[in-house]
Amino acid sequence: MIDRATIDRIQDAAQIVDVVSDFVTLKKRGVNYLGLCPFHDDRTPSFSVSPTKNICKCFACGEGGNPTHFIMKHEQLTYYEALKYLAKKYNIEVRERELTDEEKVLESERESMFIINDYARNYFQKTLHTNPEGKSIGLSYFRERGFRDDIIKKFELGYALEQRNAFSSEALRLGYKQELLIKTGLVAGGENNSSLYDRFRGRVIFPVHTLSGKVVAFGGRILKSSDRLAKYVNSPESEIYSKSRELYGLYYAKRAIVKEDRCFMVEGYTDVLSMHQAGIENVVSSSGTALTSGQIRLIRRFTHNMTVLYDGDDAGISAALRGIDLLLEEGLNVKVVLLPKGEDPDSFARKQNAESFNKFIEENEVDFIRFKAQLLLNETKDDPVKRAGLISNIVESIALIPDGIKRSVYVKDSAKLLDINEKLLIREVNKIRLKKYDQSKRLVQRRTSKSSDRGTQPAPETSSKKEPIIAVSRKKTRIENIERQIARYIVRYGMTMIFQRYETKKLKGEPNEVEVLVEEGSTVIEFIHFDLERDNIKLTNKLYAQIFEEAYRESVDKNFQPARYFTSHADENISKLATEMVSDRYQLSKIHAKALGEDHDDENSILLEENSLEMSIPRITTELKNAYVMKQISHVMKKIKEADEKGDFESTLRLLQEKKKLEAIKKLLAKMLGEQVIIRY
Repeated sequence: MIDRATIDRIQDAAQIVDVVSDFVTLKKRGVNYLGLCPFHDDRTPSFSVSPTKNICKCFACGEGGNPTHFIMKHEQLTYYEALKYLAKKYNIEVRERELTDEEKVLESERESMFIINDYARNYFQKTLHTNPEGKSIGLSYFRERGFRDDIIKKFELGYALEQRNAFSSEALRLGYKQELLIKTGLVAGGENNSSLYDRFRGRVIFPVHTLSGKVVAFGGRILKSSDRLAKYVNSPESEIYSKSRELYGLYYAKRAIVKEDRCFMVEGYTDVLSMHQAGIENVVSSSGTALTSGQIRLIRRFTHNMTVLYDGDDAGISAALRGIDLLLEEGLNVKVVLLPKGEDPDSFARKQNAESFNKFIEENEVDFIRFKAQLLLNETKDDPVKRAGLISNIVESIALIPDGIKRSVYVKDSAKLLDINEKLLIREVNKIRLKKYDQSKRLVQRRTSKSSDRGTQPAPETSSKKEPIIAVSRKKTRIENIERQIARYIVRYGMTMIFQRYETKKLKGEPNEVEVLVEEGSTVIEFIHFDLERDNIKLTNKLYAQIFEEAYRESVDKNFQPARYFTSHADENISKLATEMVSDRYQLSKIHAKALGEDHDDENSILLEENSLEMSIPRITTELKNAYVMKQISHVMKKIKEADEKGDFESTLRLLQEKKKLEAIKKLLAKMLGEQVIIRY
């Protein structure tokens, strides 16, 4: 466990703009920053980062929080893992006590798999540099390929011994669990008590990192010729690794991508290494697999400009056409470079430096649509049927582009290139887009209809092309809505003093009259606690009740900062709720604005609210009491009806007396609240 003082140091050091910038490209907008949300398919920047409040929030999907909770959500870490991540980033020493055997058993499987991958990365590196076989085979291979030692070290390259179980035997000896070794994909076998064997044996190793640098998988290349064995082997999908959401080299490329505002896409591990060695660092690899929407969205966080490098042979040209539609559909500006015949990015980059490489790119890159059109034109020649098919092919690609202006430019360009009427192309593009829109609309309606029948939220779509999902949620009760307002006042203004009384007095030795505090008053937290406690009112919503109870407990410390405390809370539900409550976009409710005699849309409503706490705090606690009384009256009336139907005269009489008392209380509360006592949400 991490002590409270260290947690405070970490949270003081962690700056939200600095932390989020490691994963999202931010642009300054007034006092805040905006970027594409990393938690949903965001096409227009909706992710707001507030340096003054040290929080972030997406106003489309609702995700957000302070630096700790951003890291928790983005990297799928526990609260304490996220703190350790930030401590490392800001060079803060974290001293933890040794975990007990029982606590080790309770550690999450996910964390254990990351620990195993870290061990494996170090093991393979050590084998490459210190083991005789590793040096003579693995290290020699990298050096023969022309890779410098600094590149080998930077990308943490390694080597797995030829021996069938060299790695697994050593890992088991050190206490790593067989079950988790198999789940990471580092080891296979073990079925029906069969022996284990190393997945990557006899291969050079390429670790795959997340955006934050955690090792989630490995790629291995065999060094001897074999018809039975695949040239490359990659880690299988696991709890911590999904190949559709990772890109090799992105961890090392993200800053360069932002700086250059462009990303180079290549196919293999060594392509990335060679380009880094040539001085081109804004490069990532799909690791030989087809691009997915998840991978493209990763790139889109840092730039909208992608240049895809392909081999200059027939296979490379065919590959250039695969994935074109997906890239365009995700809104990227895509260009293609076909390398000289017989070259791949690896071999070509080894012959270049950064200047000559970039010059070649500038001279040879072609817009993706133009490239596709020109390539297909060469194939169709004078065949009218093939030419018609070509036009349909190009139209389908243009129709996928989400930006209307960009579509219009492509239509105009393609019309000239294909020598066809521009209006005809526009009409065909619109037909396709309308058809897709109708299909999407029907799909959403079917999902919504099924969801309504079940009364639950539909299951999330597993496909890479997600359609909007409409959630069916339970409507909050009146009491819950009022309790939420109380929790919000506590988070935003909990330690603000109210009911203080000052008098202007002439003090001895002072030339002028001064304001003197003659009544200390109470904090918002203290007043709410006192006012509800005296009538034995408890908050019914567990989340709001927890906020209330913790705030009252912590408020003993006069330096307690509710907003900071709750936005940094270990419970993600509380931190997310608190982030919403301190957000600038959280305006005064219509009813409370009306009670204060102000327009709900007043730009200064937040400032107005802070200056009107002496009116709004007693009002909200009284509203809660009123809601409780009304609920009790409703309950008693139901009981009266039941007793009347049974002919139970005594119970009916007793209940009528109880109802009379409640109505007297309601009348008193109505007088306190005035004409706006009945609150409808």
